[in-house]
Amino acid sequence: MTAIEVSRATGLRSIGYAKTPTAGNELHLAGADAITDSNHAAGRARPPQPGNGLDVPGATLRPMPVKLDNVGIAVRDLDAAIAFFTDLGLTVLGSARISGEWADTAVGLDGNTADIAVLQTPDGNGRIEMFQYVHPDAIEVEPVQPNTIGMHRICLTVDNIDAALEIAARHGCRPLRGVATYEDVYKLTYLRGPSGILVMFTEELKKED
Repeated sequence: MTAIEVSRATGLRSIGYAKTPTAGNELHLAGADAITDSNHAAGRARPPQPGNGLDVPGATLRPMPVKLDNVGIAVRDLDAAIAFFTDLGLTVLGSARISGEWADTAVGLDGNTADIAVLQTPDGNGRIEMFQYVHPDAIEVEPVQPNTIGMHRICLTVDNIDAALEIAARHGCRPLRGVATYEDVYKLTYLRGPSGILVMFTEELKKED
């Protein structure tokens, strides 16, 4: 599902969290000019340069404002998922039951009906949209593994990974193996969250002066 604002015609609580991208969010091909002639000699194609015409007649490469708005996750129990993430500090921006022709068209499912909730991290920069399907029935699958192809986990940066794991444990969620330390820079771990969601906790280690 995409970021939406529920129509007044539904009589449901609206979720109006999508914002127009601000100036300065344009995409740039960083480092494109640094590609050397050896790439051409090796037969590798040079990517289009900003402002240059593409091979397609009349087409040009123009930066497009874009931002990552949210990550969508289908869950088995929406209330349980909300409880897990709100205990970790996220807040609920809005919730609704969505359905209708527009939802069928956007998602690509006939009779698409789902209860959704949008949660936001305390810094306001990260959002999760979770949805529990009413129709069609949700499809149960084996929990994905860390090496499963495709999108399969979210990462939350926390101030205290041990405290975060204590909160997760109250929801029956524990690390897949343990907590690792990466080069005295981060502590990190993967755990199985509600509805089998893979959640990564990471804590940046503060160096003492």
